[in-house]
Amino acid sequence: MMIDGPMPTLQPWFRSQAARAFIALRYVPALAILNTVWEIAQLSLYTLWEEGSLPSIAYAVLHCTLGDVAIGTLALVFALIATRAGSVPSWSLRKVGLITVIAAVGYTVFSEWMNTVARAGWEYSALMPLLRFGELEIGLSPLLQWVVIPPLALWLAKVAPCARNAPSPRA
Repeated sequence: MMIDGPMPTLQPWFRSQAARAFIALRYVPALAILNTVWEIAQLSLYTLWEEGSLPSIAYAVLHCTLGDVAIGTLALVFALIATRAGSVPSWSLRKVGLITVIAAVGYTVFSEWMNTVARAGWEYSALMPLLRFGELEIGLSPLLQWVVIPPLALWLAKVAPCARNAPSPRA
């Protein structure tokens, strides 16, 4: 069978204005709101809650939320690259969400170790449930944060009403 003209090519996600708009205008705001709520909710699981001043606590919430948005966005970009995502409607939210979670959890294990052990930049309070991996203890709350929030942010981004009716990924 002969096909006339050039073969159609799939536009990669990073060249799609709709994909960039989906990420910037839907996913990132959902990610920011959800992570802000999570950071505030888990404050008592860190010693900063008892030892810090109000300005230092507020700074920590802002700093951590901005870091969370960066982690969640980069984990999504990694997932889109790994799945060779095309246009937004072709995205498999299950695959993209799973890879996003794996990337974010992987980074979080490293970051929690770096900040609680290597640099000792923060400490868990006695209220933090811990998971033990040999000598390594990682807080359960930051791990759950990355299991829950990216898929929820993707889902919210998909179902959120949009004035321009931008395409949504499939489930």
